[in-house]
Amino acid sequence: MKPASQFPHADARALLGVLFDLDDTVLDGGRLTLAALSALYRLHDAGLILVGVTGRPAAWGQVLVRQWPVSGMVTENGIIALVKRDNAVVVLDRASPDERQARRQRLWALVREVREQFPDLVPSDDVGGRLADYSFDIAESQRVPDEIVAAATELARARGARVVQSSIQLHVSYDVDDKASGVVRFLREQHAIDPTLARFRFAFVGDSENDGSCFSAFQHSFGVANLRGRSSLLPRYLATQPMGAGFAEITDAILAGRGQ
Repeated sequence: MKPASQFPHADARALLGVLFDLDDTVLDGGRLTLAALSALYRLHDAGLILVGVTGRPAAWGQVLVRQWPVSGMVTENGIIALVKRDNAVVVLDRASPDERQARRQRLWALVREVREQFPDLVPSDDVGGRLADYSFDIAESQRVPDEIVAAATELARARGARVVQSSIQLHVSYDVDDKASGVVRFLREQHAIDPTLARFRFAFVGDSENDGSCFSAFQHSFGVANLRGRSSLLPRYLATQPMGAGFAEITDAILAGRGQ
């Protein structure tokens, strides 16, 4: 990985937008710092399309698309997207209402089984805002041993579920999307941006294992200094600072390359 400060100016000038994770990337322990908020507005004011790509629930996305200078939010690890149209927030879900209900019933059955076998796994405090997945708290307000996380993951996958681990949560769902497929579809449907073009004209910023699909999909990928997990491909550039300060550092590198 190269230092974020070495991001080529020609690549910075060619960018159409910046995609970013939330927890431990833009947020510091769940809180938005002034430096990170300023970075978001500086990127927006530079004419770049901004899209959050997070494992957090759709309910978070409904708030953030109203408050932040973003084109939309892709939530629940790529499954549910949200966009603001005419002062209303629109939920974008590929599943029909009937199919979503069927998947939720199947998911709840799995969750009951997981909790019976692994009582140390407790729900995340944001599960009430989720439409398509379910999350367990493994490192946000408590620390769950790695062997329990691994065993629960094996059980869920044996039941046909998709399992994604972030820096703080373990997610299970019966949807096939990941962060990369979800945000690429969002860019195509909302901005008419060809998926191949998106790969080379958007930068992604993340910190964790569930960002691996985006580190792989996007040519211009950045990690903040607290990067961790077992991503199949690491980001190309790394900030020297963690979390929101690292996001601000990456913003500085992008805008400097654009002469802004």
